[in-house]
Order: sequence, then C-alpha cells, then structure tokens
Amino acid sequence: MKTLLSVLAASTVMFGAAQAQEIREFNIGILGGENAQDRLTNQECFRAKIEEALGVPVKLFAPADYDGVIQGLLGGSIDYAWLGASAYAKVYLTDPAAVELKLTKQNLDESTGYYSIGFARADSGITSMDDAKGKIFAFADPNSASGYLIPGAELREAYGTLEDYFGEVKMSGGHEQTIVGVANGDFDAGVSWADGLGNWEDGYNSGAFRRAADSGLVDMSDLVEIWRSKLIPEGPLVIRAALPQQVKDTVTQVTADLWETDPACAYNVAAGDAKDFVPVAQSAYEGVIAARRLQEGM
Repeated sequence: MKTLLSVLAASTVMFGAAQAQEIREFNIGILGGENAQDRLTNQECFRAKIEEALGVPVKLFAPADYDGVIQGLLGGSIDYAWLGASAYAKVYLTDPAAVELKLTKQNLDESTGYYSIGFARADSGITSMDDAKGKIFAFADPNSASGYLIPGAELREAYGTLEDYFGEVKMSGGHEQTIVGVANGDFDAGVSWADGLGNWEDGYNSGAFRRAADSGLVDMSDLVEIWRSKLIPEGPLVIRAALPQQVKDTVTQVTADLWETDPACAYNVAAGDAKDFVPVAQSAYEGVIAARRLQEGM
C-alpha cells in the first residue's frame, strides 16, 4: 500500500496541477452522531491531507443526519464518506453504481466489526434489556446500522413489536445524542456503537462511547452496558464512482496509510484506537443489504 504514496510524494506539484484540471474541488461527508463542530474539528487533519494530495480545495460537510450524506453521495455533492453498514446499504439499493467500496476500519485485534451496545444509567436499576421493558428507549438514526437497523431487528425478534415492549421509542438524532440523553436522564436506555474491545470505563477502544468519553461529555462509570448485538460489519469508506480513477486511487492511498503517517489524525477519524484502514469487499455487506431490503419492503 505504501508504493503509490511514495511515487505521488515525488511528483506532488505535477500531480496536483494535473488533478486540478480534472476536478475543481473534493467534498468529504461526515455522518451525523455528534455535533457538527466536533465532527469538523476531528476530521480537519484528514481534510488537509487529502487537499495536499489532490492539489484542489477539499471541504468537509457535516449534515444534521445520516440521510444528508447519503443523498450527497447519490446526488454528486459529496465525493467521499465513511458510511455505516446500513447507510451503505441504502446507497447501494438506491443506485448500486453510485459509489465504490474502498476501505474499512480494522480493530486492534484485526477484526473488522463492531457492536450495537445497549446501555442505561448505572443508578437506574436497569441491568438488562428485560429491565428496560416499559421504559423510554432511544435509537440514533433510521439509517444507522448500530443505532437502529441491527438492534431493532434483534430486539424485535426477542421481544416483539418495540413500541409495545418499551414504554416509548424515540429517535435521538445521533449516537452522541443518545449517549448524552441517557446520561442526563432524558431516555431510560438506548443503543450506541463500540468495537467492544478494551475497557468500558474508557468507552472501549473505539466508537461513539470512546468519542463521548474523550470529549468529556460523559463519565462512563455513570453508565452500564445492558445488551450487546451480534457482530456488525464495520462500515465502509466509499468514493463516488464517477470521479477520475487517479483521484479515487490517491484518496484511497492517503486513507490506507493514515495510521502509519499520522496516528493522531487516524485516531480522530476512527473515533478511537484501531490498527488500520484495510480493503473491504461487497460480500461483507450482503447481510445488511438484505436486512435493509426487508425493512423497506423491497
């Protein structure tokens, strides 16, 4: 993976000029899940690296919800994004030729998956999903794999209609909103995502809990895990298929090398500790695509 980047580094000026003739700008979309300014701040180092490699202005876009990034990719206003598995499934089912799969996050144990984690306040008396019956329960976003699609399906299989099992089902608007909402008592319980590795008190090694803990938004000792989904395939980094091949190759290479070239930046992009960004195939998402197709009655 390092060869292409080395060649590019030796011809940065010439390459940048050539790229500028092919594209005038490059836009990176960031899924919802935390407030927009934090998303932009965390990804700024990555934006700068892509801009240097491409030689054209690179902008970050942080829509209010997942669908903003999905529609941006489909409509051509967003060129590159790290999607969740369910968000990718929606893009694929809408237009299978719109984007190309490139990379996914590899965890420290070399796995490429994560979990939907059910949780509640530690002082709530809720220690299992059985205890959450009749309570106010929060999901993140309808287009989130870990924040709705997968936990929703597994919980329906176990408990039946969610609106009948829980006292009230709400969409918080994002993973950060769910975590903070449960911590503040706005919701009795909810789900968010984590790699499930490392320590709960740290928010695990990576994921929404780690991001919230690192940001000082919550003290993980105030929360307790009450449920865990089956392993979900880590979402892919995708790029618009219509872009010039050299652009796609360059952006992919910069991302693939990020843990080696700038671990601090990679930590920000990956929402915590990970090992690498590695290639991913369509086969990784067939199960999620099938679940999304079923959910939407397609």
